[in-house]
Amino acid sequence: MQFGLDRITEYQTPLMQEWLDVEMPILTTFEQTLFDITYDKGVQKIAGWSEEDLKMKFITHILDLGHLNDEGRLIGFFDKLIWATVEGIKLIVKSDFMMATGVLETYQKPFFHFQEYKPNKNPTGDSMAQLLESFLIGQTKNEKPIPLYGVEIIGKHWTFVVMEGKQYCISKSFSAIEKDDLLKIIAILRKFKHILMTRLLD
Repeated sequence: MQFGLDRITEYQTPLMQEWLDVEMPILTTFEQTLFDITYDKGVQKIAGWSEEDLKMKFITHILDLGHLNDEGRLIGFFDKLIWATVEGIKLIVKSDFMMATGVLETYQKPFFHFQEYKPNKNPTGDSMAQLLESFLIGQTKNEKPIPLYGVEIIGKHWTFVVMEGKQYCISKSFSAIEKDDLLKIIAILRKFKHILMTRLLD
């Protein structure tokens, strides 16, 4: 990766510590039913799913449980092609999912991205590199410097990422077919929504 990015490896950054500091989520009766169905389906079938199966049969439900839904100016965009010129280099990435302000199909300010592949690293692309490129594109689109949040999903493994300026931090991996880990994934997504609504939006 170019652009002088610096991965923080010795410790978790304050932003990452804050993001991962969550309690188990409280689910409504409906959410508990959706969680149980989604979890059981993942345990039984995730190893055999295609990338599209993983997204449509599992990830979309986790995003709903994580409250990453459209709200006011906030829109969730799937399979959105985004681009920008960063330090003289044109970057183009297909964001598998992006939370951004926008109107209809046009995004404005991005705050959250995820990149996902199934079951392993895609031989024609590195999902973490593409996630970081999405962050760089996001930085050029935002009018003021703000931290960007995201997640890399490789099959059952979810890894959270925060980038501020040129520094980024990667969390440990959480397994979506371990019940406590999946509940924590949902809590972390909800925590991001809270951070977004209270701090990042104008």
